[in-house]
Amino acid sequence: MTRIVRFHEFGTADVLRMEQVDLPAPGPGQVRIRVKALGLNRAEILMRSGTYIETPALPSGLGLEAAGIVEQAGAGVTGFNAGDAVSLIPPVSMAQWPTYAEVLNYPAELVVRHPPSLSWEAAAATWMQYLTAYGGLIDIAGLAAGEPVVITAASSSVGLAAIQIANLAGAMPIAVTRHSDKAEALRQAGAHHVIASEEEDLAARLRGIAGAAGVRVVFDAVAGPLFEPLTEAMAVGGILIEYGGLSAQPTPFPLGSVLGKSLTLRGYLVHEILRDERRLRAAQRCILDGLAGGALSPVIARVFPFERIADAHRYLEANQHVGKVVVSIP
Repeated sequence: MTRIVRFHEFGTADVLRMEQVDLPAPGPGQVRIRVKALGLNRAEILMRSGTYIETPALPSGLGLEAAGIVEQAGAGVTGFNAGDAVSLIPPVSMAQWPTYAEVLNYPAELVVRHPPSLSWEAAAATWMQYLTAYGGLIDIAGLAAGEPVVITAASSSVGLAAIQIANLAGAMPIAVTRHSDKAEALRQAGAHHVIASEEEDLAARLRGIAGAAGVRVVFDAVAGPLFEPLTEAMAVGGILIEYGGLSAQPTPFPLGSVLGKSLTLRGYLVHEILRDERRLRAAQRCILDGLAGGALSPVIARVFPFERIADAHRYLEANQHVGKVVVSIP
C-alpha cells in the first residue's frame, strides 16, 4: 500500500484527500519511484478547481513534478538502476500520470538523472519552471545576448526561472511585479531592473530602460490591462509570449501597437516542448548544464510536509511567496 492524494469533487484545497492504494508493478516502459519531494504548480490548483485545460474523471490524482529514488524498472527500460536519484519531467496529462504519491510508476522517457548537487526539494522544483522559461525565451523567442526582456509575474517560480534563463543567455531581464515589496528579492534573484506595475508608469519605465528601440521580447503570465503598456514599450517586430492569464480583468487588444509595430502576440503552453522530443531534449541539455554549472538554481519559497499538502495549496494560492512551493515526503 502507498499513500496518494486525490480529490473526489472539484473545489477548494479542502477537497484533497490522503488515501491508501495498492500500486501495481511498473508496466513496460515505466519506472517505479519512491518520491522524496513534490513541486507544486498553479495548474494543479486549476485542475482541482475544475478550471484546467484538462478535465479529469473523478476521483483524480494531481501533480506534475517530483523527485525521488528508483525502486524498480519495468520491461524494456534500460539506463536506470535501483537507488538512482531522479526527477520527473511533467507529463502532458496530469490525470494519467499524477505525482502526488509516496510511490508511483512513471514513463521512463520522462525520468531524468539530475546533478547530484541538487537537494530533493530543488530537484522536484526544476522541470516545470525551467522548461516553461526555456521554451518561451530560447526556443520560441530566440533571446539574444545583450537584449532586454520583460518578465511579468516575476516572483513566481516560472518568473524566477525566466530571470535565470535570460541571464544564462546573456540578456537583460526586466522583472515586473505588482508591488515594490518583492523588488529586493527579485534583484537578488538576478533581475537587472525591477518595475512595480501598480506603483509606477510601466510603459515609461520600460522606455527609460530599453531606449527608443523598445523591447523585442515580453514573457507574460498576466494579460489583462498590462497588455497596453507592455505593447506600447515594445520594439518594431517584437514578440509577446503569453503563457498564462493571472489577471481577472478583461484583456484589451492593443490594436494600435500591434499594427504600428507589426507585433506578434504568441500563445504558449509548455506542452509544445513536452510533445516534441527534439525540442524537449535540447531544453533538457541546456537545463542540466545550467544546473550543473550553477547558473540555474531553483528558488524555494517554502517546504511543507506531505500531510499538510492542502496547506501548501492554500499558501500557493495566497500569492505572497517568492519562488517554488515544495512538499517533502520523508
